[in-house]
Amino acid sequence: MLKPEEYFEPLNDSEKNDEYIPMESKSFAKDVWERFRHSKRAMVGLILLTIIVLFAVIGPFISPYPYDGMNTSIANNGPSLSHWFGTDQMGRDEFTRVLYGTRISLMIGFVATFVNVLIGVIYGGVAGYVGGKVDMILMRIMDVIYSIPAMIYIILIMLILGSNVYSVMIGICVNGWVNMARLVRGQIISLKEREFAIAAYVLGASRKRILFKHLLVNTLGPVIVTATLMVPQAIFNEAFLSFIGIGISAPQASLGTLAQDAKMRLAMYPMQMVYPVAVICLVIFSLNFIGEGLEDALNPKGRK
Repeated sequence: MLKPEEYFEPLNDSEKNDEYIPMESKSFAKDVWERFRHSKRAMVGLILLTIIVLFAVIGPFISPYPYDGMNTSIANNGPSLSHWFGTDQMGRDEFTRVLYGTRISLMIGFVATFVNVLIGVIYGGVAGYVGGKVDMILMRIMDVIYSIPAMIYIILIMLILGSNVYSVMIGICVNGWVNMARLVRGQIISLKEREFAIAAYVLGASRKRILFKHLLVNTLGPVIVTATLMVPQAIFNEAFLSFIGIGISAPQASLGTLAQDAKMRLAMYPMQMVYPVAVICLVIFSLNFIGEGLEDALNPKGRK
């Protein structure tokens, strides 16, 4: 009878790794970034947005002119070496005011989006995971909030708090989280019956841990993509409110306020309208391109 060691022959060192397939280990974030940076439009949007943000943050500090400094002797001057975008009707440097207005508009867009995402994710997550009567009550409350036009909320808040940055952000956030909550609720309803959620429950995980550590984490893809599209929407809403005269009041200036100020002089000084509108368009285009790139990078069905 043969001994056990006689049934097998040891492999040489050169043959031990014949079936090994070398592959670089990647984290989820690194994998998403690799896919994101292969999208030319997404990278153009990211670079463009980065430049705009840097100019908006740093520009007003290094500008030799204050955003509210007036000099009526040079009012409505055209572009020059000392005033790159010219001056407005009060003699204020238009370039500095565009940079300052971009900072205000971006701050409103990002802060309002962050608040809307935070409220929407928690609200929709609880409604979708608990279900039953709790889900029905939460959804009916959300329907009531959404049924009232956002403009009414904003006007009422403006009457109480005045026309300032904070009242605009609160007005945008009153019902801006509803669509995010509906998205998250639908995702949670479909995920809570999946194997990993049931396994976590069987192993004794609490409902809070299952919701926040397992279910909500798996909704990050759609949430991030939707959030990138909510930022330009918030910026556009702020610009629209300021343009119709119920947004941010002087001496503060947003891109919408600058466009509203230039409206009365559009025929004589059209460039005063062009600058803030062009920046609004660039910001919205860049954010839309970034959102499109993130959607492709985070979509598992699109992976090859």
